[in-house]
Amino acid sequence: MMSADDLRYFLAVAQRRRLVRAAAQLGVDHTTVSRRIGALERAVGQRLFDRTEQGWLLTDAGRTLLEPAESVDGAIALAEERLGIGGPTLSGTVRITCPDGFGAFLLAPALGALNERYPDLVVEMVTATQHLDQAVRGFDVAVTLEQPSSAHFTHRPLTDYILRLYATPEYLAARPPVERFEDLAGHVVIFYVDHLLDLPSLRLLQRLPLQPNLQSTNVVAQWQAAAAGVGIAPLPQYIAGSDPRLVPVLPELVFRRRYWLALPAEHARLARVRAVIEVLADVVASRRDDLVGRPGGA
Repeated sequence: MMSADDLRYFLAVAQRRRLVRAAAQLGVDHTTVSRRIGALERAVGQRLFDRTEQGWLLTDAGRTLLEPAESVDGAIALAEERLGIGGPTLSGTVRITCPDGFGAFLLAPALGALNERYPDLVVEMVTATQHLDQAVRGFDVAVTLEQPSSAHFTHRPLTDYILRLYATPEYLAARPPVERFEDLAGHVVIFYVDHLLDLPSLRLLQRLPLQPNLQSTNVVAQWQAAAAGVGIAPLPQYIAGSDPRLVPVLPELVFRRRYWLALPAEHARLARVRAVIEVLADVVASRRDDLVGRPGGA
């Protein structure tokens, strides 16, 4: 028979994918984790993980067990909070998954205030630009570019944001003028790696048979390439709008997108999760002009 403790070990390995990382989370050595997982697999009569070079990956049986394990873990965490286990202040770990631009330019600068208020709270930020259902499991809060489709998550809109085309004045002066969208065909265009981009909300260039010349999976790399004068990039205004090296190209052309806030239903009542959600709400409220205003916050 499985116990809550068995599921705790199982969940740590499912989330971390490496025994050493799971052991660090659990506060034990990796041989203990390996022994406990082996005993659990023998008890259920099925292999729960495939041991691969990429780490311990869930089998079909393991994926079946994942949601119940997360529910049990959430219930235990809620019980510990209500009983005051761990002290009167917030403690424990909150894992946030979010796009790299949101994490670097919006969330990370705001975490200092959270740490000052709750010094025992550990925040893990994992960046990913992909469908939430395909993201690494084991998060408490997610900011995603697509509305989640799984009933396992509670979700709501977090904020809209806009993208504009940006380049350096030096790049534009040395190239043919850009007076309409079609003129981009004669320029170096910087954007995401096409075959790795699985988000319709970021397919901004489909209006033309236009292949970006420089492609990266990281928006920070796209921003830095544009700021170095490599080419023209569609970038979030909250990233590029305050960079003095860049100017808008076709200023009236605006791409409006939305960030969604999502979390596993069983984590919604955790005080430490609610504290992080409050920080996210404060961030998007204080940066509203950068997110959706005109250039310069007008």
